[in-house]
Amino acid sequence: MTKKDKNHKDQMEDLKASMDEKIAEVKKDKGLILVLTGDGKGKSSSGFGMLLRCLGHGMKVGVVQFIKGQWKTGEQKFCQSHPDVDYFSIGEGFTWDTQDKEGDIGRTAKCWAKAKEMIQNPELSFVLIDELNVVTSFGYLDVDEVVATLKSKPENKHVVVTGRGASPKILELADTISKIDSPKHAFDNGIRAQKGIEF
Repeated sequence: MTKKDKNHKDQMEDLKASMDEKIAEVKKDKGLILVLTGDGKGKSSSGFGMLLRCLGHGMKVGVVQFIKGQWKTGEQKFCQSHPDVDYFSIGEGFTWDTQDKEGDIGRTAKCWAKAKEMIQNPELSFVLIDELNVVTSFGYLDVDEVVATLKSKPENKHVVVTGRGASPKILELADTISKIDSPKHAFDNGIRAQKGIEF
C-alpha cells in the first residue's frame, strides 16, 4: 500500500468511526415536518422522490397540489393510477394564468381542507403539500392556521411542504429545511419546460 493510499484509508477509518458514533447517539423516531423552498428547480421533485420511497416501503401517502392543476404532469398521472396514493389537485394553473385572486383564494381553501383531512388521516404515513409556501406568501391562506395544523399532526406522520417564499413561522416549525438555489436554469436560455423534467 502506498503512503497516499494509507493516508486515505486512515482518513476514512476516522470518518467512519466519527459517523458511527453520531449514528449510535441518535435513538428517536418521529414523524417529520420537512420544508423544501428557494428559487431553484427541484422542490416538488424532491418531495415526490420521498413519496416514492414511502411507497417502496409499503406506506400509504397523500398529495395535495396547489396552483398546478392545469398541467397534466407525470407525477399526477402516476399518483392517480396508484392504489396507495390519495391525490388531490383543484388548481387552475399558476396565479399569473388565472388572474383571479378571489377564485384562487377559493381554490386554495378547498385544497387546504383536503390537506388537513390527509394530515389527520391515520391511514396515511406521508403527506406532500406541494406549493403551500406560495399560497401562504401571497396571503391566500393564513400561515398561523397552517402552523397550528402542522403542530397538531399525528406524532408519526411525515409532512413535506414545498414552494418558494416559505414563511419564517413554517421554517421555525420544520425539522428539516432544504433551500434550493438557482445559479442556472435552461429556461433562461430559451429552452422550454421538458416532459419528465419539469412536468
